[in-house]
Amino acid sequence: MTLSLSATGRVFDRPIETVYRPAHPLNLAQVIMFQRRGGGDPTILQDGPVIWRASRTPEGTATVALRQDSSGAVRAAAWGDGAGWALAQVPDLCGASDDPDAFDPRDHPLLRDTHRRSIELRLGRTDLVFDALAGAIIEQKVTGMQAFAAWRRLVRWHGELAPGPTPVPLHAPPTIEGWRSIPSWSWHRAGLEPPQARTIVGAARIGRSLVAAAERAGDGPDRDRVLTSVRGVGLWTAAETRIRAFGDPDAVSVGDYHLAHEVGYALTGHRVDDDGMLELLEPWAGQRQRAIRLIRMSGAREERRGPRLHPEDHRAR
Repeated sequence: MTLSLSATGRVFDRPIETVYRPAHPLNLAQVIMFQRRGGGDPTILQDGPVIWRASRTPEGTATVALRQDSSGAVRAAAWGDGAGWALAQVPDLCGASDDPDAFDPRDHPLLRDTHRRSIELRLGRTDLVFDALAGAIIEQKVTGMQAFAAWRRLVRWHGELAPGPTPVPLHAPPTIEGWRSIPSWSWHRAGLEPPQARTIVGAARIGRSLVAAAERAGDGPDRDRVLTSVRGVGLWTAAETRIRAFGDPDAVSVGDYHLAHEVGYALTGHRVDDDGMLELLEPWAGQRQRAIRLIRMSGAREERRGPRLHPEDHRAR
């Protein structure tokens, strides 16, 4: 039996391994690292050519290490009780169920050119609904910096140290019951506001049935109805959940602080509101999330005006 030594000094059995050979060009780092929540996300790390990802699978915690070789094949190794589930899910994590051929850039030059240059873009899915939902709730109505810091603290404090020989300690997110049982002082110390904490706890109370209903739902609007049945979850949060958990190619995060401005500027040269954004994206109905990803990859950016927002830290209060 071959043993591996982790960054924490723990010893692990030899991993189980698989090779995924995509039938299309794939930029592994682009599709997997999209799931990262900020540079310090304790669930995911890129270490040279290897991407390490810790997750809370339906079968237990797992760490998967992914590396793409010169032929384009993705070599994956996994540790932990959920290793089998994590390896079986690797193709979808890499975008195997995504269909970019369904996207027609039409006559818009920016989308047409970016689409042509981005043949390796795939929309991956984690199939982990509650993790995606909790992360999206944390990101409600705060800056990215605040949200990423809160996610980082909560996962490290209340998640589980990931198995495997990770180059630095990684953590899997809490279980659904773990999210529910986080004490009020811990939410506050992590920098999360009470409305977001209450929403996560409320979702966790019905977590298993909520996840099952979202997985059974047939399309994006059906999933929106399921997710928004939780008090405090709106269409923005539902869309963000659909994007990560299901790789939904049509999800649009209506209500985002920046998105409508970005889409409007890229497609027309000036800002629009949410209604204007939806009108602009209508030609790509069914593939609006892909259009948004291409817009963000295009480099089209409006020049910043005014000072950046400096968030207040309420944790000492």
